[in-house]
Amino acid sequence: MDTSPLTHQELTQALQTAVTNTAACLPDFTHAFKYSHSENNWYAPSENVEWTTGFWTGELWLAWEYTKDERIKEAALLQVQSFLYRIKEKIDVEHHDMGFLYSLSCVAAYKLVGSQAGKEAALLAADNLLARFQEKGQFFQAWGPLGAPNNYRLIIDCLLNLPLLFWASRETGESKYARKAVEHSRTAMSCVLRDDNSTYHTYYFDPKTGEPLRGVTAQGYRDGSAWARGQAWGIYGTALVYRYTKDPQYKELFVRVTEFFLAHLPDDWLPYWDFDFSTGSTESRDSSASAIAVCGMLEMADHLEPAEAAYYRQAAKRLLGVLYRTCAVKDPSRSNGQLLHGTYAKSSPYNTCKDRGVDECSLWGDYFYMEALLRCHTSWNPYW
Repeated sequence: MDTSPLTHQELTQALQTAVTNTAACLPDFTHAFKYSHSENNWYAPSENVEWTTGFWTGELWLAWEYTKDERIKEAALLQVQSFLYRIKEKIDVEHHDMGFLYSLSCVAAYKLVGSQAGKEAALLAADNLLARFQEKGQFFQAWGPLGAPNNYRLIIDCLLNLPLLFWASRETGESKYARKAVEHSRTAMSCVLRDDNSTYHTYYFDPKTGEPLRGVTAQGYRDGSAWARGQAWGIYGTALVYRYTKDPQYKELFVRVTEFFLAHLPDDWLPYWDFDFSTGSTESRDSSASAIAVCGMLEMADHLEPAEAAYYRQAAKRLLGVLYRTCAVKDPSRSNGQLLHGTYAKSSPYNTCKDRGVDECSLWGDYFYMEALLRCHTSWNPYW
């Protein structure tokens, strides 16, 4: 297995192939969205529901930035209108994933082309997320009706929803958004990060007192294991919070979660879906975890001293090289996605998951793969 860093020639080829793949999907996925994951490597159309549709619109914006193809921009702006309708009508928004949905679709539209519909939708989404903040415990409740005892918890994924709030504070001049984002990030990292630098997926609190209770998993192999995608959310999440706060503790947290991720990779540098598994296992991989981690390392490298920055950029390019060589869709007859060998959810004797999107493309895997390529190609201004 070639685990060398992505070369400049490979980067050029990868970007051209990726944007060509994106443009080829416009006939089927302009008025519809891609489903959260592929089946037999092919995406079916979906309404604008679930937590994942923003990744498809974000992919369109990435492709437009690289190509300046007006067809792609028009498709992305059409989808922005769908996101505005969704948040106004409160369609499937009783959860914390407003950043995944609105940063990549609507904040991107506002930053890139000045879309006022994008700005309006994103601010409404920020308000929706703000309403999920639980004062008892100081966190954003991830799922379910507010205050429900069986869902009085946070999950590590929410670190990627916080940039929407930092952006909202900058746009409105109201500190409440950024203040709650910081409070949540402090609570989350004080609870989910273990002594060995692995992370819990989700953490429960006492709804009466706010006292931290216990860490468990929803999608990892077991409560005490390190779910690969969760660890990757920790990498990118700490890097993003550092960008907005410049609080040095987030650099330290980034190093801890990232070094665990790198130290527990199998020999071929393509992570299994949970770090309980390593070289020689027959368990499924999760290419999306690798793509997320790459973006986080490239983000934090911009804020580090030269030697440390070079170390993480080199590690990121090794991971990206493996993704391009072993997982990237290079033949459009094989898939209408970008990144093969992802895992949405995998059942185990110790979790409550059903198999879903196992050894498939996922919308977020496709998106983060393209973001990683664009970050390597140019000085990219994040949508986050």
